[in-house]
Amino acid sequence: MCSPRYFDLLKILYGVQGTGNGHIARTRALLPYLRRTDIEIDFVFSGRKKENYFDMDEFGEYKVFTGLTFVTESGKLNPFQTVKQNNFLELIRNIRSLDLKTYDLVISDFEPITAWAAKIKGCPSISLSHQSAFFYDVPKVGGNFISKLIMRIFSPGDYKLGFHYHHFNQPVLPPLIRKVRPAEHSNDKIVVYMGFESIEEIIELLKPLKEIQFEIFANTKFQQKLHNITINPISVEKFHHELKYCKGVIANAGFELSSECLMYGKKMLLKPLTGQYEQLCNLKALKKLNKATIMTSLDKQVIKSWLEQPEGKPIAFPDTAEYVANWIIDPKRCSVEELSRKVWSQIS
Repeated sequence: MCSPRYFDLLKILYGVQGTGNGHIARTRALLPYLRRTDIEIDFVFSGRKKENYFDMDEFGEYKVFTGLTFVTESGKLNPFQTVKQNNFLELIRNIRSLDLKTYDLVISDFEPITAWAAKIKGCPSISLSHQSAFFYDVPKVGGNFISKLIMRIFSPGDYKLGFHYHHFNQPVLPPLIRKVRPAEHSNDKIVVYMGFESIEEIIELLKPLKEIQFEIFANTKFQQKLHNITINPISVEKFHHELKYCKGVIANAGFELSSECLMYGKKMLLKPLTGQYEQLCNLKALKKLNKATIMTSLDKQVIKSWLEQPEGKPIAFPDTAEYVANWIIDPKRCSVEELSRKVWSQIS
């Protein structure tokens, strides 16, 4: 049994969902502020194989579990294969066997093993994710019962911190991303990151647009150049450099990347992962804010039209990571509603 208190924190177990890279990116942004203290932090990642993680030195000797992941094929979520390929008995065994005796707090960024272990074993916990915003009245698509149920029970917590592009008059927080000054001038490159799509289809789609330089980031080991297209291995440093200076971004509709685009003022052309509830909700919110162009399929004409659009204007999000870290370690922690008001008030 963990300590029932939320103060005098000495040791935190931090669980991170490893499907995609957005949850890890948020953790990278928060970690430096948590490490200003003497608190010891251990990490658990789940959702992909250990060999598929990259640039992980800052997390030390982390643990990896299979957890739960979502199976995609050609830009579509495959519900049948998702159920078939996930080992739910192993998930239950991992939850039961996770030893929390030495931890004062569990933080989960949409990671089910640490979150459910904390709930079952009575350890204080914080659910910290974009998905937690969907507990409030923010823009949502209809979705089906299963999608909504997964969103609600996937990662429980005593506190729920949800992040979103805008407050929508709800107690959510601005995106928790690395605070970086936007570039004064952009180059003419377009960054492409569509991890759920076929790389071959993307290349065939972009190859005829010879006057445009595309920087594609994909699951490859070596950089390749094909006329106007450069295919890059996924690297945190390289990706953020290209993102900062590019003219625009073509991507799936994940929350972290689209939030970074808003911060940098990059125009976005987004294709949702078909059947993925969160991404469809993200698009609805961005459409409401008039901050992105949407394509429902890989469409060259849509891309050509989007390329003619002007660049966006940067949004000066506050340094949400610092506010959240201070809130976590504060023995007199305020309510989530008060924290939300305080952070959003920093945007002029």
